[in-house]
Amino acid sequence: MGVSNCSITLPPTQQVPLPKEYGVTKPLSLAGPMEADIQRTKELEKFLVGAGLYESVEEAAKREGVLCQLEQIVKDWVKDLTRLRGYNDQMVEDANAVILTFGSYRLGVHGPGADIDTLCVGPSYVNREDDFFFVLHNILVEREEVTELQPVPDAHVPVMKFKFDGISIDLLYASISLLVVPDDLDISSESVLCNVDEPTVRSLNGCRVADKILKDVPNIEFFRITLRCLKFWAKQRGVYSNVTGFLGGVNWALLVARVCQLYPNAVPSMLVSRFFRVYTQWRWPNPVMLCQIEDKELGFSIWDPRKNPWDRTHQMPIITPAYPCMNSSYNVSASTLRVMTEQFEFGNNICQEIDLNKARWTALFEQYPFFESYKNYLQVDIVAADADDLLVWRGWVESRLRQLTLMIERDTFGKLQCHPYPHEYVDPSKQCAHRAFFMGLQRRPGELVQEGQQFDIRGTVDEFRHQVNMYMYWKPGMEMFVSHVRRKQIPSYVLSDGYKRNQTPRLMSGQLGEKPVSGIFRSRSGERGGLERKREFEGVEESQQSLDKRPSISPPRRESPSPELIVGQKSGMLLQQRFSTVSGGKRKSEEISNNVTNDEMQFAIPDKNVYNEQRKSRRAQCAQSADGCVYQSSGVTSLVEAGTSGDPAHELLRLCHDGYAAGSTGCNSLRSSQDDLYRAESKSLLNNVCENGSRFFEDALRELEPKAARGVLTSPDSIGSESVQKSSTRFSVPSTA
Repeated sequence: MGVSNCSITLPPTQQVPLPKEYGVTKPLSLAGPMEADIQRTKELEKFLVGAGLYESVEEAAKREGVLCQLEQIVKDWVKDLTRLRGYNDQMVEDANAVILTFGSYRLGVHGPGADIDTLCVGPSYVNREDDFFFVLHNILVEREEVTELQPVPDAHVPVMKFKFDGISIDLLYASISLLVVPDDLDISSESVLCNVDEPTVRSLNGCRVADKILKDVPNIEFFRITLRCLKFWAKQRGVYSNVTGFLGGVNWALLVARVCQLYPNAVPSMLVSRFFRVYTQWRWPNPVMLCQIEDKELGFSIWDPRKNPWDRTHQMPIITPAYPCMNSSYNVSASTLRVMTEQFEFGNNICQEIDLNKARWTALFEQYPFFESYKNYLQVDIVAADADDLLVWRGWVESRLRQLTLMIERDTFGKLQCHPYPHEYVDPSKQCAHRAFFMGLQRRPGELVQEGQQFDIRGTVDEFRHQVNMYMYWKPGMEMFVSHVRRKQIPSYVLSDGYKRNQTPRLMSGQLGEKPVSGIFRSRSGERGGLERKREFEGVEESQQSLDKRPSISPPRRESPSPELIVGQKSGMLLQQRFSTVSGGKRKSEEISNNVTNDEMQFAIPDKNVYNEQRKSRRAQCAQSADGCVYQSSGVTSLVEAGTSGDPAHELLRLCHDGYAAGSTGCNSLRSSQDDLYRAESKSLLNNVCENGSRFFEDALRELEPKAARGVLTSPDSIGSESVQKSSTRFSVPSTA
């Protein structure tokens, strides 16, 4: 797909009447672009082209050729299976399969080197387990164009990953209830969902959702430019990864499409700015929806917190527009939502500066300084015997890293916050197949700790280790190591050129400075090869002891230092230093507290039995109050009523009314006419955006707690889907309309 130029012919102040309304609410603004907006859009497009986000004509032609070859392979595959099944010659001649695309390729926003998400639709007598993952897999193995073939049959959406002539392919399979699949199959019809299983529905919905998105946006070209821009921004800021707990391609597409609906006449530069303005003020877990959720009564589960208790726990619901409507962002945790919210604030601040001609587009796409933003990190090292084993082992471990974040949040009751970084690193000095992942750690801002308390997550890491070791395709050599490292000990191979270790740390919005902890500890992934690793540890013990004698260098003490962090323990021995210099030090755990100065406060995880009793008590309370759960008004329209005037919720509401972006870094209001526009749009957000999910939950509120409805917004359109109350205490929500 070649570079597309954005041609804008609208006069500066002209408003184009919409032939139809898009979305579940009225637009926030029908304003068209000014001359400055048109100029900024041209500059944005020029930047995107210069950043190499568009593929060449030659590469586009190669992709089309690969898809044609792949389609011919699956057609021949189905015909051969039809012949083997004993069907007559006419049936063999009519036998067919089609290849459809979805994801970024179908949306038209893919870039150079991007993979192609493809779906093979076959007849009812060709199944996924034996025919797709065995017969077709063996056919692909024999093709010389196919490399790095990796079947993942147990995934939430079963897939085969491979490269075809150098082009990365993710191939799904859907067996529909037809004996002959027509070449002009209408994938948007609900009839394709009849008599199929859940994995098939999820596979089909990739294409169905992509088509529905393109139908539900006012201007497809403007949508594509904006989405291409926001995807690049998300990758630069480290928040583009569904598997890690952030957002993937379809999630960003849905968020951008919703902003296009709210500003139907806006050009890409305006849409980018409004994107950050809207989602900075959005009150999660209010759902983002492009259309009303409908139940076609075909028997498939849809996203419905009224009926599905699990849906009530979702942090950032982004609902797919095609039946059956699902939450596409169920992987998001409290920690990753916090990180994304901070990045939205960053983007909003930069876009305000761009609107005032105080910044250029390059400032928006500055790479996030992850290794400068925290003082404590978890390093997860994975090794395998060879590159092929590492490919599958890395995929498994990476898919489980999100669980480590959730487990740390659970075991520290949210007091220790995690920031998983969706990038992998390779140490060129290692001879073995190796990858490393990192996770930033900090205590929750404002969290009070007492002297002698500590974050002891050894049990958490050990539980995570056991989960990872349950991998059914484990082979000798597949190992995982988890270690705690401080910023000064970050390995040099992960740092960009020109990085200076002595530079002042750059803190994120709302992040407190933390004092490095005194110890470095490690957890191993398994008991295999213990003797060999013990010898390896002892081999560097002497050099490590000399390192331990060096005086530590710490930054100036802060008034609120970090708690001690204890990561891993093995048979009473605390294993020290990073994977490349593992030590055989034998300091006992009691020595940890001796290494901490008197002003260092620690936080200890409660006794395991006490912790289990607390979890049982919480589950019992949830079960008792499940029928009385109340969804508070959502969007940016209402907040829980607080008893003090200094409550941060009231402060956020005041900032939204005044046209400011919420965030501890502070935001400047737009000046002159832009200030009036900002205030007007913020007020419209307060009165309108919450309707995005309000009608869906109105009846639920009455069903679950009729009396509680008196304490929430009286306007039916203002009842939303704020997170469910986790205790039996009920709050009244004042109206802000």
